[in-house]
Amino acid sequence: MEDVMEELRERALDVSIPLELPDEDLLVEVEEQILISIPYEFREFLLQVSDVIYGSMEPVTVTDPHSHTYLPEVAATAWAAGLPRELIPICEHQDNYYGVSEEGEVVLWADGELTEESWPSVWLWVRDVWLES
Repeated sequence: MEDVMEELRERALDVSIPLELPDEDLLVEVEEQILISIPYEFREFLLQVSDVIYGSMEPVTVTDPHSHTYLPEVAATAWAAGLPRELIPICEHQDNYYGVSEEGEVVLWADGELTEESWPSVWLWVRDVWLES
């Protein structure tokens, strides 16, 4: 996890108005909005690196309710499109969604159905998908 966070930080783009990192209280508010608990590794991802901008993918964020990456809005859209309700979207990319399960596994939902592609953790998804985008 630490090496993936370090690599992500090294590759992060410098932006004029950086994103903010959330605190635990904000994550509790988001959980209340989406009515589902955020799995531990995804929680750590949001707390540690959700301010990183890198590559062509834009994972969800939780600090700016007006952002197109705001988790409650992305979740509402994804669930309305058919993403199973037990999955929390971590990223929308080209009309497909990467979602994380309660157990922390990340899966790809594409063309209206779950695919066979999966990653055992958010950090492996970051390494294998986001950092390669």
